[in-house]
Amino acid sequence: MSQSHQAQIDAFMAQVAAQNAHEPEFIQAVQEVAETVIPFIADHPQYAKHRILERMVEPERTIIFRVPWTTDSGEVQINRGYRVEFNSAIGPYKGGLRFHPTVTLSVLKFLGFEQVFKNSLTTLPLGGGKGGSDFNPKGKSDAEVMRFCQSFMTELSRHIGPNTDVPAGDIGVGGREIGYLFGQYKRLRNEFTGVLTGKGRNWGGSLIRPEATGYGTVYFAAEMLATKGQSFEGKSAVISGSGNVAQYAAEKCIHMGAKVLTMSDSKGFIHDPAGIDHAKLQWIMDLKNKRRGRIQEYVNQFPGATFHAGQRPWGIACHAAFPCATQNELNEEEAQALVNNGCIVVTEGANMPSTPEAIEVFNKAKVLFAPGKASNAGGVATSGLEMSQNSLRISWSGEEVDSRLLNIMKDIHSQCVAYGKNADGHVDYVRGANIAGFVKVADSMIDQGVV
Repeated sequence: MSQSHQAQIDAFMAQVAAQNAHEPEFIQAVQEVAETVIPFIADHPQYAKHRILERMVEPERTIIFRVPWTTDSGEVQINRGYRVEFNSAIGPYKGGLRFHPTVTLSVLKFLGFEQVFKNSLTTLPLGGGKGGSDFNPKGKSDAEVMRFCQSFMTELSRHIGPNTDVPAGDIGVGGREIGYLFGQYKRLRNEFTGVLTGKGRNWGGSLIRPEATGYGTVYFAAEMLATKGQSFEGKSAVISGSGNVAQYAAEKCIHMGAKVLTMSDSKGFIHDPAGIDHAKLQWIMDLKNKRRGRIQEYVNQFPGATFHAGQRPWGIACHAAFPCATQNELNEEEAQALVNNGCIVVTEGANMPSTPEAIEVFNKAKVLFAPGKASNAGGVATSGLEMSQNSLRISWSGEEVDSRLLNIMKDIHSQCVAYGKNADGHVDYVRGANIAGFVKVADSMIDQGVV
């Protein structure tokens, strides 16, 4: 990178840091984009003239509100609710709601900023946003979760709508929570619209939506492998997490002929040298989705496996790695371990799970590396397809939705290659995703004036 470009990046980031003090996750997300987009802007001065990147890093609207609710024993509890409506240049705000104790404004701004680029890459008319609360649904009764969701939606309903802002689920917000949220919205507004995605199949939901993020992540990895004339057949894969994304990434890996070796949760990871097959994966799904158990219980059911408490799976030798748990879960040392052990493709299923130092290791080693804004866009893409079905009052088959998802992931991959291919033929998917996502939003912002 030239000294001139680096000076521009440094000056821009100094301003972002000053205006967003104490928001490390958001600053990290902006830094990753700035390092690739600012050199591109230098060669395309129309974007500098309109100060597009400076406008893009500032949310169009940030909403923070109080969420009071009562426990089953009658105790009053207070949580904080958020909705960050980041950019609507190409469509209504679209992004998940996260209910987790770690939720802060910084986390949601990072997720919302990433969502702008991710939604742009899908080719669908979707803006970017994110929201949630520091409420923790774990350990709460259904009645407590319902009361919280109803209180949360009572305020949020003022700011969302099918043509304004269409939230979805995220960590801590599954089918149960979406149902309670949708019911309260319908009650307050007296209308049945596609204002939330991830809905139940009987009341406007789409087939393949639960599977979409995990499936899409593997579809993207398969496209990357295909550029090297390879496939998943006979490959080994390590996966972090054991929630929705990890489960369906594992399912699709198995379907494509890979051997899945690991899954994890916040307590540690399990390693099964024999591979997690469909039957074992179904047991994990039952454990995590119905019994709300811990992944370490797997070794009691399948004695050939081992549990590694307090550790992450990146030291296990593999061909493919899928970080599907949370942000910054894969650091420089762990990235080097993956490279040393022969890993050739790393595909992010979570949002920003790899640290900047880890990404640098992958780039230096010419590992095929896909950033989450590209590789995990299948979830929001299928949410967009759910919105289309709601608007048309129709329901597509699972096969049709899956086919559309596959084509969208192929198109995202093509966009990344178009903007990220180096002279030596290696594709910088981070640069490709950032620039491809930026151009569509930036051109739309210029068309619409200074708003």
